Amino acid sequence: MENQVPPPQPNGKPVVKIFGVGNAGVALLDAVNTPEFAGANFVAVNTDAASLGACSATVKFHLENKLLRGLGTGGDAERGRALAEEQFSTLKSACEGANVVFVLAGLGGGAGSGVSPVLARAAREAGALVLAFVTLPFECEGNRREQQAEQSLDHLKSAADGVICLPSQKIFRLIDENTSLVETFRVTGGLLLEGLRGVWQLLERPGLIQVHFADLCALVRDRHAENAFAFVEAVGAGRAREVVEKILAHPLLDEGRALAESDAVLVSLTAGRDLTMAEINRVMDQVKRQCVHAQIIMGAAVDAALKDKLCVTIIAAKQAPASTTVAARPENRATAPALSGHRDVVMPRNRGQRKHTKPVQTQLPLTIVSKGRFDKSEPTIHQGEDLDVPTYLRRGVAMN
Repeated sequence: MENQVPPPQPNGKPVVKIFGVGNAGVALLDAVNTPEFAGANFVAVNTDAASLGACSATVKFHLENKLLRGLGTGGDAERGRALAEEQFSTLKSACEGANVVFVLAGLGGGAGSGVSPVLARAAREAGALVLAFVTLPFECEGNRREQQAEQSLDHLKSAADGVICLPSQKIFRLIDENTSLVETFRVTGGLLLEGLRGVWQLLERPGLIQVHFADLCALVRDRHAENAFAFVEAVGAGRAREVVEKILAHPLLDEGRALAESDAVLVSLTAGRDLTMAEINRVMDQVKRQCVHAQIIMGAAVDAALKDKLCVTIIAAKQAPASTTVAARPENRATAPALSGHRDVVMPRNRGQRKHTKPVQTQLPLTIVSKGRFDKSEPTIHQGEDLDVPTYLRRGVAMN
């Protein structure tokens, strides 16, 4: 049973813990361990001692046992999961006292894929709102990493309140043939950290039109879905138009399609003291046009340090499909019919089944043609049957 959500800090702000899991997650954790995120608690979790040793986080957990013998998971997600389950109480204790837990990881390897879902479940049991920010591997990284990443993503969506997922393959839209490997990974990590930065600003900056922590909880809590996310900014007189263009072209929003498919959207605008109501209206009008079926929560804040910059954070949540239908239950999968693309059909009570009528073979209106040079020949008769007549006609076989 989950614990109650811990109370916020005396200043009203939620207690935030940011976990970096695996080599990629620890690298992302180092990137956000800056004065901008002052007040957050940084925790590194890995099976690689060298990676932890170089990490700037003050709290580190080296997951190890006799089975690994200091060699890590060997890229095996199942070994990472088993190790995390073995030390579940340790992970849960690390999450105690947090209102919000962010999990940063790259899926595909052993630690990131295996440990992240278990950590997310431990954080939820500790009472925290859990948001995971993860990357999926490039296609060139091989089938094994791709399959492990997809399986881990499914487990993570079941364990966390929300998952911000960036398939690395989408980065090819933002780079060219001359982009180096190091720069490619920097762009990938930068996009994911934009999402984290946007949520952090929602929680930290007071707003004139306030987005409360409860609003964020209501948006993602218990949805267990893969949420779309974007953080964009623009400067100058046309900044409202520019941020809208960036939102509709953002790879994390799938060029705007994620907004159309969402059922709840949170929008937060932050700018300097020159923020106008007309700018807010322009941005929100375009957002509403993209997600006409969604419930929209909007907040606006003024930050004098931004001067003429306008920043917009969007979280688009889509309710995960229910998995409690009869056909989806494990005990009924063997006998339930496969209805791909259709809803489960429930027959009304006190109404009989429709009777199926037997199809009737009708005579086709075919024209009799001449047999040519065999027209005057005698028919081939055997046991009273004309063998020149096709068998299905002689025996009355229906051709359905």
